[in-house]
Amino acid sequence: MKRNKILFIILSLILCFGCSEKESKDINVFIAASLNNAVTELAQEYMEENSDVNIVINADSSGKLASQIKEGYDCDIFFSAAQDKMEGLDIADNSLKDLLKNKLVVVSRKDSNTEVTGLKDIGKAKSIALAGGTVPAGAYTRNALIALGMLPESDDVSAISSAQVSEALGGVEINECDNVSKVLIAVAEGACEVGTVYYSDTYGYEDKLDILEMIDTSVTGDIVYPIALIGDADKNAKDFYDFLCSDRAKEVYAEYYFE
Repeated sequence: MKRNKILFIILSLILCFGCSEKESKDINVFIAASLNNAVTELAQEYMEENSDVNIVINADSSGKLASQIKEGYDCDIFFSAAQDKMEGLDIADNSLKDLLKNKLVVVSRKDSNTEVTGLKDIGKAKSIALAGGTVPAGAYTRNALIALGMLPESDDVSAISSAQVSEALGGVEINECDNVSKVLIAVAEGACEVGTVYYSDTYGYEDKLDILEMIDTSVTGDIVYPIALIGDADKNAKDFYDFLCSDRAKEVYAEYYFE
């Protein structure tokens, strides 16, 4: 009996050691900052059903993420806020698809008493939070200002500086942000009077922000979110990619105001 007990203890220790040595598989997912809430919820749901997988999310400007991927950062899935950020990447065959759409909005704090009613008179603001030109939200804003005749034509909107936008709008103060989430925070916290963000960014801020204008895509251009597998993605990455493209995922995106 004593010998059996000792054997049982040894076997238990071996099994426990084996469990401690087992490591979960990391899936590195690069996402546009505006997708953070939705994809984080989906990742948590997925990991609850797949305990051997650990999803690591890198959320930032799509332009910055694309540069990181080109520099060799470890990325399995890239979910961008602009189609052109997929150019020049090592994309797995047949994995690139346009998954979501969004809209750009002009927002202010509810207590701002701003005179701004939308993009056409945004120069009335004392200060504007604006994403940089290489950030998709910043590029879409510049496209809209050009379409409305408020900025001169440009072959490369990403090269239009915030100083040039300020000058075109009569010298208004502009706080340039390196991703759209920082634009949202600048307006929500009152650091800037108005800003341009995605409609999806306003989720959870309904009690703090007013949407002054939902900007039509005829001036911004279609705001499309493509997704792709990067490089030699393994089975785990492909499975999570499929989940992000599933009908269940689309229900979650819709909750966060994506189309």
